[in-house]
Order: sequence, then structure tokens, then C-alpha cells
Amino acid sequence: MKSNNPASRIQDLDYFGEMGGVNPSIADSSTYTFLSAQAMTDTFEGKTEGCYLYSRHSTPSSNYLSNALAAMENTEAAHVTASGIAAISATLFQLCKSGDEIVSSRTVYGGTYALMKNFMSGFQVKTTFVDIADLAQVEAAITSKTKVLYCELLSNPLLEVTDIEAMATLAKKYNLKLVVDNTFSPLMITPANFGADVVIHSLTKFINGTSDGIGGVICSTQEFIDQLRSVNDGACMLLGPTLDSFRAANMLKNLRTLHVRMKQHSANALFIAENLEKEGYKVIYPGLKSHKNHEMLQKIYNKTYGFGGVLSLDAGTPEKANHLMEMMQDEKVGYLAVSLGFYKTLFNAPGKGTSSEIPENEREEMGLSDGLIRMSIGLDADIERTLERMKQCMEKIGISKENAAQQLTSH
Repeated sequence: MKSNNPASRIQDLDYFGEMGGVNPSIADSSTYTFLSAQAMTDTFEGKTEGCYLYSRHSTPSSNYLSNALAAMENTEAAHVTASGIAAISATLFQLCKSGDEIVSSRTVYGGTYALMKNFMSGFQVKTTFVDIADLAQVEAAITSKTKVLYCELLSNPLLEVTDIEAMATLAKKYNLKLVVDNTFSPLMITPANFGADVVIHSLTKFINGTSDGIGGVICSTQEFIDQLRSVNDGACMLLGPTLDSFRAANMLKNLRTLHVRMKQHSANALFIAENLEKEGYKVIYPGLKSHKNHEMLQKIYNKTYGFGGVLSLDAGTPEKANHLMEMMQDEKVGYLAVSLGFYKTLFNAPGKGTSSEIPENEREEMGLSDGLIRMSIGLDADIERTLERMKQCMEKIGISKENAAQQLTSH
């Protein structure tokens, strides 16, 4: 019987090394031999199973990881890439040709925004950015040229929750592909169960968890993954975003502990968020009852893994945000660094960093203050000590305490 728990689906996969090792062997090779010329021809034409031709196409290690991630996301298949943005790029270029259009949430990662607005527009692919919470606005943006609805399930960095079931209904109504970035919520939410056609992750973040490698994945139907891998017109094949075998093998090992780590990330983030809100600080976290999408998230999330490890804190001004982050680093709260999912807490001000590609007027319109700090809460064993250190830093700098509920409605 197939488990409803995504971590159990990963655990049920058996991969062994060629000598019986509990970890699969790594094929440290860029090309592979054949016993006959016909076998090589058949492999080129996709007529063989379990044969490898060239490591830009696939490797045993990348396939092991891809299969495990497909199991996690409850999709037929998956394909790993060299980065999260490579997964997004390959997906969108596979689905969209010149003259096509995308309707995307306006609250997305800055690199995704720049890809759609600045880069893909050069190939005559237009993106309309909308408030994803306003379904009427989403539907009004759809035209006869639209091919893709794009969103982040938990948005970066405002942590807005997408009504994925409503988006899936719209996608089906207009025969569109619903592409969902699930980087912030692995195991917590399974988008394919609610109608997503393609699920993307930056493996760099929570899934790898050790901030030592870059990777991405595209999870979807076997048909779409085969299209991406086509030697004739597949974006993953022809653009070459290949994940190295050694990195894939390491990420597979780390994936096996994701369920343990996500529980701790979520528990620590909830503790920090609840206590800061009690103190009156401006904190955004979907696990708080005051969060505008809290009830929506409760309907789709897997409670075993909590509400995620990321929260956002409004310091008021960019100057105070910078001062606070520097002080928290000095006081060993964590590191002033981009990315997320590390065992240590990481923090940055996205308005001037990871979301800086979004024009200032658009950031203001969506409620992304330059004083906002995005925090990826770590696996701290003594989270009470971390909280006290954070509060001391905030009090020294004079971060204002205002009613959190008022600012949450503004976002």
C-alpha cells in the first residue's frame, strides 16, 4: 500500500550499491560503454531501459535522486537539475514558445521575477504578474495566449499561501499548466495532490539542508519529464543544466533525514514567531493564527511537519534591519547570509537582496518593506536561548513593538 506520508514513500525506496552497500554506488563517468552498436543506437532512440549513454542525459545517481523526489511529491517522475532556477527555466521554456504568455504571482523569488520579466520577454514570452490572492485578478489576466499559471506555495519572502485548489481549478478551466515552486514547504504540502501539474524545488535549501551544494528538481508526469529529456527538443537535454553525480549522491543521503529536520525547523520557527508576536513585534509566519492565510494552510498542510522554517520580521527601516542582522550575527543568533534550510539560522533583508530584482514601486505595492528581514530558523537545540538573544538585540536597537495583527493585514 502506498503511504500518504511523503517521508515514508522515500523510505520505502530500496537503493543498494553494486557490492551491497546501503548507499548506491556513484558512477564516476561522463560516458558509458555498450556491448553492441545496436544497443547504443537503441539508447539514443530511447528504446532501452536502464542503459546510460552520456552523463548530460542522466546518471545512476541523478536517477536515484529523481525517483526519490518523485516519490516525495507523489508524481510519476522527476528530473534533477544543476540549480533551482535551472529547474524553473527549463520548465518554462519547455511549456512556452515565442508569443506565449505566463500569469504569475507577483510575490515570487527575485531571480524568478527577473527570469520572467527581463529574460524571457526577450524571447517574446510575456508574463503578467498578479496578486495571487485575488482570483478574479488572476482569471482576468488569462488570455488565449496564456500557457502557464505560476506560483510559489509559500511565497518568498512574504510567506503568503497560495490557494492551490482554486488555482488548479482555473488551470483546468483554461487548459493551462499549473507550475508550483514548493521550495519553502517540502513534506509539509504535496501540491500534486491538489492539482499542480509541475512541482519545482530548489534542492539547495531544505532538501539538501547543509548549504554545500546547488541543485533543483522538476516533478511531474512521465510524459512531461520525457519531453524535458528529449534529445531533439528537450529543455533539460539541450540547455544542459546537469546535476553532478557526486552532488546528487550527497543530496540523496541528506533527503533521508529531511523529515526529522523539517519537524525541528518548524517547531523552532513557531516558537520564535509566537513569542515575538506576544511581545508585539511585527512578525509574519503562516503558523500564527493571526496570519491571513493560516486557516487555508491548515486545510492542505501535513501537520506532522508543521508550518515551515521561515519567518519574516519587520525591523521598520533598512538601517535598523542591517544593524539588527549584524548584531544578531555578533551575538551568535545565526549568520547574515542568503539562502535557507541550513542547520544555523540565516537572515537577510530581501528588499535590498534576494528580491531586489523587483522594482521598488512593485515591492511597495505588494507590501515588501526594505526593513523586512527574512529568517530561516535553524535546528537550535536550545531555542529559548536563541529567542532571548534575538530579543536582546532588538531591544538594544530599539525595534518598535506594534500590534502584529495590524501589519499582517497590510501584507
